[in-house]
Amino acid sequence: MSKRIIVTGGSGKAGQYIIGHLLAQGYSILNLDLNPLPPPLNAEVHTLKVDLTDSGQVHGALLSHFRLTEPFREPHQQVPDAVIHLAGYARNMIVPDTETYRGNVLSFYNVIEAACRVGVKKIVLASSITVYGVSFAEGDVDYPSFPVDEDVDANPMDVYALSKVCGERTARSFARRFENDIYVMRLGAVVAPDEFQEKFQGYVERLEEYKVHGWAYTDARDIGLMFERCLVTDGLGFQIFNAVNDEITNFAESTTAFLEKMCPNTPITREMETREAPVTNRKMKRMLRFEQAHRWQDFYITADNR
Repeated sequence: MSKRIIVTGGSGKAGQYIIGHLLAQGYSILNLDLNPLPPPLNAEVHTLKVDLTDSGQVHGALLSHFRLTEPFREPHQQVPDAVIHLAGYARNMIVPDTETYRGNVLSFYNVIEAACRVGVKKIVLASSITVYGVSFAEGDVDYPSFPVDEDVDANPMDVYALSKVCGERTARSFARRFENDIYVMRLGAVVAPDEFQEKFQGYVERLEEYKVHGWAYTDARDIGLMFERCLVTDGLGFQIFNAVNDEITNFAESTTAFLEKMCPNTPITREMETREAPVTNRKMKRMLRFEQAHRWQDFYITADNR
């Protein structure tokens, strides 16, 4: 029998790529979202409309059937094999700050608590590299050091990133209490194929503007594999991973030389690979054995080749 995975917020951009990848690997999926999945995913995955800020709804949803059939053919109240939590406000200024905080933090808590209490052994949470405090800072600030790994202080000013830090801290507490695996994936800017040319034209031509992204990104075509590696890697307890791709997002020949020029006052704490992304995914590659399938250089069309 295929593994049963509940995904919250699966109707969003990252969620659709994650669900599509997991379906191709034979997983059964239930999507918890306020919005339906688009075709063709909606033909294979049922979307249960759930308010994740309501703890009762969340608890009930985690024990739901995955498919609407007449009669129901699945065993009653099966505990899912894993929960992937993506849902929430995806940035600042969609709603007022108080609602961003309330919605995101309460959703984190409700999903983590309900999953732990019903006996889910694997929980994977979407966080963001904005927690490092540069992306939505009040003014231009530098990263504390390079490479930006998971041990760099997460001390943001903005409410979106703050809500992610609160979710991460909640996860750490529950993982200690319930002794299960809870992995946090700090996503970079997720770039889908139809956005690739425009996004990377900016990355390549306007270098100064993209310090806010850490000169790193997350390829939507690789994000499903990142999350699958979480599902198949057991026994790590609570962990945080920078869920980004391997290389710096411009044509710099040396990441170290590039950073010394762009951020001369920021210390570099170890020798970096030649074109390693400044926000590094080294831990994800080492512990989850992630190997990216896509290099942005293979898909970006330079001005000379247009």
